[in-house]
Amino acid sequence: MLNLKHFILSEFDSPDLPGSGSQMQPEFLKKLDAARGIANVPFKINSGFRTVAKNKLEGGKIDSPHLTGWAADIDLPNTGGSRLRLVIVRALIQAGFNRLGIANGFIHVDCDPTKDKDVIWLY
Repeated sequence: MLNLKHFILSEFDSPDLPGSGSQMQPEFLKKLDAARGIANVPFKINSGFRTVAKNKLEGGKIDSPHLTGWAADIDLPNTGGSRLRLVIVRALIQAGFNRLGIANGFIHVDCDPTKDKDVIWLY
């Protein structure tokens, strides 16, 4: 059983499939839990595991790492601003993540082993 300090699996559920957070990859969750500890700020998960239907609704790519449990989107509240964004990004990198997508309202993070590494993109 996976022992996470900062998350429960249901935080990663696809809204259309309760319990689907259990399909998240343990390696991903361990890294994300470590990043949360490094950042010392809460991470609210906007999107974790996605069903094909939810991914399509979100406009996700057909091969999105959300579909296989390798990704999550972390909420960036307006109150945190650019400093909170830096704290979270720095912690994700220190925890070993090397695939980040930055948007105004969230940070995408994944460690899908089938994808290019050492990339940061903007939405």
